[in-house]
Amino acid sequence: MLNTKIIPPADGAYAYPLLIKQLLLSGVRYEPGREIVYADKLRYSYQTLNQRIRRLANALTAAGVKAGDTVALLDWDSHRYLECFFAVPMIGAVLHTVNIRLSPEQVLFTMNHAEDDLVLVHDDFLPLVEQIHGRLETVKGYLQLTDDEATKTSLPVLGEYEQLLSLAPDQYDFPDFDENSVATLFYTTGTTGDPKGVYFSHRQLVLHTLNAVGTLGVYQGQPLLRSDDVYMPITPMFHVHAWGVPYVATLMGIKQVYPGRYEPNSLVKLYREEKVTFSHCVPTILQMILNCEEGKATRFDGWKMLLGGSALTLGIASEASAKGMVVHAGYGMSETCPLLCLTYLRDEDLQLSAEAQLPIRIKTGTPVPLVDLKIIDADGNDVAHDGESLGEIVVRAPWLTQGYLKAPDKGAELWLNGWLHTGDMASIDKLGGVEIKDRIKDVIKTGGEWISSLELESLISEHPAVMSVAVVGIVDEQWGERPMAMVVSEPGQYLDRKILETHLQAFVDGGRINKWAIPKQFKFVAEIPKTSVGKINKKLIRESEAN
Repeated sequence: MLNTKIIPPADGAYAYPLLIKQLLLSGVRYEPGREIVYADKLRYSYQTLNQRIRRLANALTAAGVKAGDTVALLDWDSHRYLECFFAVPMIGAVLHTVNIRLSPEQVLFTMNHAEDDLVLVHDDFLPLVEQIHGRLETVKGYLQLTDDEATKTSLPVLGEYEQLLSLAPDQYDFPDFDENSVATLFYTTGTTGDPKGVYFSHRQLVLHTLNAVGTLGVYQGQPLLRSDDVYMPITPMFHVHAWGVPYVATLMGIKQVYPGRYEPNSLVKLYREEKVTFSHCVPTILQMILNCEEGKATRFDGWKMLLGGSALTLGIASEASAKGMVVHAGYGMSETCPLLCLTYLRDEDLQLSAEAQLPIRIKTGTPVPLVDLKIIDADGNDVAHDGESLGEIVVRAPWLTQGYLKAPDKGAELWLNGWLHTGDMASIDKLGGVEIKDRIKDVIKTGGEWISSLELESLISEHPAVMSVAVVGIVDEQWGERPMAMVVSEPGQYLDRKILETHLQAFVDGGRINKWAIPKQFKFVAEIPKTSVGKINKKLIRESEAN
């Protein structure tokens, strides 16, 4: 430890803790009349938002929630979710954002593992919670969330959300406490074992928010979110706090639109009616928006879309760009809060046409400020940043989860040798640009050569008759593994193996891929399996092909 100079603070100097409550100070100052919108059901101002957060804090306290308790939330993306993002951690409790797309048994596991004390549950999820209620070990009560008329339930409900808020005082003195206190908790589903609890402190969330404000707003090549934008998340709020952007938008005081349940036609209507300018989602959801009835009839000029969660293929990016959408790629993971990398366009890139920019826009991006990122080989040695050499991405940043809840061994594995291990294989060029080639478990090894499933997916997606595609490695007696492509055709378009082999042969002839990268099998399906957050479920595809 260096013997640096430390000057004691003056008597009475205030040690300002980085707490989520501080993020609420600015939005209401800048734009007190700006709106928070919930689908076609409700809209109110930032002044009302701050008031409702104070009312919610009083209602939670009256329900028995204390500092250190855990509050579970099962809801669609709504104004209530935004209010809970603030009120729950601001009273010193932990917000557990429950993944509503998990199976009942997985939901039960996560709620017991988190030791939830109070549960806020939307009417639509009452059947799910009623099914597991008798096996919930720590839950003491429930608050019911209702959009229209309250559904009758057998659960011991303490009250309905809006009624409780209407009766609660609109003043609450939020206390100071240690900024390293846990604020949020959610569960990530890996390829093996039970879901793992990922948690973040107030300090981490504030630092991530401040970084995202700058990263999304200041760079001329990528001004994704500025004061005059209208924000609508299309990433579930249970998934890494909707990538942390609701905190960013609230600090900035911009108009926010929460769509409720995701239905592609409704999302497009909200885009048009509320004049949305910035959203984020996974590529599969973008594909649904482009292909739904309303999407086909709508141009998306000026809609800035941040894509992450899985690789953005050139095919989908081209389709979105042709409709006027401005696509950007981002990279992160549940354990990283999540922002690590973002598309960065330099002056010479900005001179290119929109079409010519797309190969740059779909790359993983450049590490954002304060992120220390490198690639290493299997022995932990640094790999050259030459744009060709491959290694696993490892990272350090001030907002990375420090472990997994009640799983010290898994946490130590995640943080082996002091770096967070992502499990992603990538190259890094001389300018620091990152390009993920594959997940370690998804890269295909055939005849001793590595093949990137992501690159193959992108090349196949360039055929105009391909709507979506997933590539995995399947066992091959001669070569160890060979690629298999699962393909969904565009409506009314015909595809077969020969057509796609001819399409890929052009890339072989041009030197982009080797001939053994052409898949051994093509399967044409109506739908590709997805995970609970909309990513392609390659684990399930591999398992089904092995049986």
